[in-house]
Amino acid sequence: MSPPRVVAFSASPRRPARTRGLVEAVATELARLRPVDLAVYDLIDAGPGLCVETREALPPEAAALVAAIEGADALIVGTPVYQGSYSGLFKHVFDFVRPEAMAGKPVALTATGGGLRHALVVEHALRPLFGFFAAHAVPTAVYAGSAEMEGTAVADPTVALRVRAAAAELAGLMRALPEGAPTRT
Repeated sequence: MSPPRVVAFSASPRRPARTRGLVEAVATELARLRPVDLAVYDLIDAGPGLCVETREALPPEAAALVAAIEGADALIVGTPVYQGSYSGLFKHVFDFVRPEAMAGKPVALTATGGGLRHALVVEHALRPLFGFFAAHAVPTAVYAGSAEMEGTAVADPTVALRVRAAAAELAGLMRALPEGAPTRT
């Protein structure tokens, strides 16, 4: 049996980015805990044509990102925080995702921002979004402010503990997936 497909998606509009670093930290820890087939995407992988109204109008790069999200067995998502919420383009990507493709999917939630005043974005914005999709968000969400990161690496021991906890919880939810479950479409 092949390892589960995990998509890690960072909604940062640039590379390198703290958000991608945080998403990759969770992915690295998950891969340490269990074999996974990991693909990491950034918002810029969707290309410049993401701002369309219908799924059918998506350019190939953006359609591939949406298809990867839908086809994953589990997700690790991250967004930079702007004005106290997730990135508008992060939300726009998920506007194209079919809800039935997300139902029951294990998801680890992460976000980065300038300071601690944005820390609750994972609870007040990301968790409700994935609740709408009936996805299974892990209990531990990970937020890192500028002071908790050195470049794109997690530098704060408390954030590192949360990274490990979120990855372990995601691995646990993935173990709960039925053996031989059909690959998501």
